[in-house]
Amino acid sequence: MPDIDASQESHGTQEPPVQERPAASTSGGLALLAGLLGLAAGVLAIVVAASTSLAGAVDAALITAGVVAILTAFTLMCGLNTLAPGEAKVVQLFGRYRGTLRTEGLRWVNPFTSREDISLRVRTHETEVLKVNDAYGNPVELAAVVVWEVADTAKAMFAVDDFVEFVGTQTEAAVRHIAIAYPYDAHEEDGLSLRGDAEEITVKLVAELQERVAATGVRIIESRFTHLAYAPEIASAMLQRQQAGAVVAARREIVEGAVGMVEQALARIAEDGIVELDEERKAAMVSNLMVVLCGDRAPQPVINAGTLYQ
Repeated sequence: MPDIDASQESHGTQEPPVQERPAASTSGGLALLAGLLGLAAGVLAIVVAASTSLAGAVDAALITAGVVAILTAFTLMCGLNTLAPGEAKVVQLFGRYRGTLRTEGLRWVNPFTSREDISLRVRTHETEVLKVNDAYGNPVELAAVVVWEVADTAKAMFAVDDFVEFVGTQTEAAVRHIAIAYPYDAHEEDGLSLRGDAEEITVKLVAELQERVAATGVRIIESRFTHLAYAPEIASAMLQRQQAGAVVAARREIVEGAVGMVEQALARIAEDGIVELDEERKAAMVSNLMVVLCGDRAPQPVINAGTLYQ
């Protein structure tokens, strides 16, 4: 029984992920010079053996030495690599990771290694317009653009089959998750919404994306929504709701301002003693002022030929 537990524990243990490290390399100029000299020496040995009438053993030795020199020089020059800015090469030897070349220019590595190019330049990925339901269940359309770069070439090369496709898939998943977690417009004043709090939402989107792609050695630089709108089937209804909310907010401001003006008018009349107003006259005056100040149309004056009570 202990053997079985130990076996299960050993099978459950995972090897740590491969992390980027510098590959062993030297300046390519010296290797190029040595390779050219070897080629020249090999060709010269063969030419001398073919053009002179030396002993047969000497000619054979010269030809053999020349061929060996040419093959050695050619093998040596196979280790030369040129790297432009923003490029790297992942070096492998018989299937084992041996490091990454990041130094620009001409470099030389073990010629028996295989090298695969990988770009370190900043890239962008823009999702298609996605249709999802927000936190309130309303269908919305949204799209996002993500700016990213490869930070760890070893993880990007060996953690997944295609890290570019992986970033695209995870971006779409993160955008969908963010859209589901927050409403398009928040009903509460302190609630976050996709439209009203775009900066905060994009910060959360970047954090979630970085967590999703961390295993691939990719670093998320920035993410922004490029499209955000209600779905066509409810767009008109939501537009009416927004318009109604704007009208209510405007009316609230008008009423608050009108009440303040009425209070100021009554206080000024009482202070200056312009006219004595009992409670009924005050009520009539307040009613008339509120109608004038809050009405949508211009007021029509009515001349009272009698008194307020007749």
